[in-house]
Amino acid sequence: MKRRTLGQNFNVSAIGLGCMGMSHGYGRPKDTQEMKEFLAQAVDFGYTFFDTAEVYGTDDDPHANEKLLGEALAPFRHQIQIGTKFGIYFDTTATTTNKPIRTDARPETIRRSVEDSLRRLRTDYIDIYYQHRQDPQVPVEEVAGVMAELIEEGKILHWGLSEVDADTLRRAHAVCPVTAVQNRFSMMARWYESMFPVLEELQVGLVAFSPMANGLLTARYNEHTQFEKETDYRSVMPQFTKENMDKNKELLTYITTLAEAKKATPAQVSLAWMLCKKTWIVPIPGTTNLERMKENGGAADVLLTAEEVAHIDTALATMTMSEVFGGSPVK
Repeated sequence: MKRRTLGQNFNVSAIGLGCMGMSHGYGRPKDTQEMKEFLAQAVDFGYTFFDTAEVYGTDDDPHANEKLLGEALAPFRHQIQIGTKFGIYFDTTATTTNKPIRTDARPETIRRSVEDSLRRLRTDYIDIYYQHRQDPQVPVEEVAGVMAELIEEGKILHWGLSEVDADTLRRAHAVCPVTAVQNRFSMMARWYESMFPVLEELQVGLVAFSPMANGLLTARYNEHTQFEKETDYRSVMPQFTKENMDKNKELLTYITTLAEAKKATPAQVSLAWMLCKKTWIVPIPGTTNLERMKENGGAADVLLTAEEVAHIDTALATMTMSEVFGGSPVK
């Protein structure tokens, strides 16, 4: 697979693999042995960039995803990059499918979190360590200071911020240079494009999560698709309601037509659009299906001209589409 550079010198596969859905948020956790084999196949296919977080798991095993990656990727550790995240926990007392998030980015919590993640990931360094959400009680400058210490100690190589705005990024970057921000970005979620000039100015990369709007842009779902209500976030996502599936037909027809013209799939076109928009964007679609994983990786070879990207941007800005899921509520 082609490679990209985030920040000054963080070299990763052009498309990464979001691993959350193996253990959290997309139905019941998948079989551990099957996922270990799947992750090895992803490495063999050319993926080097794997994304997780300390909170991707279940009530019974809240850190399951990091443990899975630690076991599966240990044989490939020095040829891959792992990103994980700190600073939040889920309110497990809530009865909703999409449980609220609570934040905790106190230095002592970060110190405990990094040691726990290193142990679960079976490694002595984390390639990129993200603050998962901003903690209103802890200034980002204080968090950045801890990151500088962890880099100096060799426990992390790079750091980043997730779901962050331009002002917060500037403040953090002034204390300890940020390599990448991990923000929600897709054809349906374009609100962070206003940050692009700042990202270019500071030479900070964008790791795009939910790059296919939680799977909607694959054009494989319809109003009859059922999701498990207790364990699958898609069961409460606005873009998958019957009413909004109807509202999104124009968008899905448009993407499908583009894909046919490029001899690609709708998923590949939705990823190629952002890859061809900026050289410093790396999408991290999640999947647990081997063919989907290969399909997503193949998007790096789908080329769109600057004129085609601009044409798509104009179309997206003027067509009708529904609201898209914006993440778990932060309390």
